[in-house]
Amino acid sequence: MSRQAIDDLGQLQRAVMEILWSRGEATVHQVRDRLDREKELAYTTILTTLQKLERAGWLDHRAEGKSYVYFPTRSREQAGAGSVRRFLRQVFEGNAVAMFQHLIREGDLSDDDLIELRKMIEERRKERRK
Repeated sequence: MSRQAIDDLGQLQRAVMEILWSRGEATVHQVRDRLDREKELAYTTILTTLQKLERAGWLDHRAEGKSYVYFPTRSREQAGAGSVRRFLRQVFEGNAVAMFQHLIREGDLSDDDLIELRKMIEERRKERRK
């Protein structure tokens, strides 16, 4: 199973993953019906996309009658974590403090956002003390 980053997926692959993350699981027809609202795609195009995502380790499936039901093998959060780590390495040379300083100084954070960040920091401190 490869550990491809979400950023490495194509537009259709990301759209399919978003559908599966929002639904939890889906057949080829269900994915196609959801995608057809935007653009007409062939059944085989969706099937091939699902199979490629499965080979890359993003999905798994189970048989249900004559259909396969596909489901994600990692959450949206797990998929995004790799992108954040890569971004941190490439832009901030792996320095998380520098990234957070930038976000706090340059970001448009509300008072509620800052309160939430403080809560997260305190929770992390408590976890580390255990």
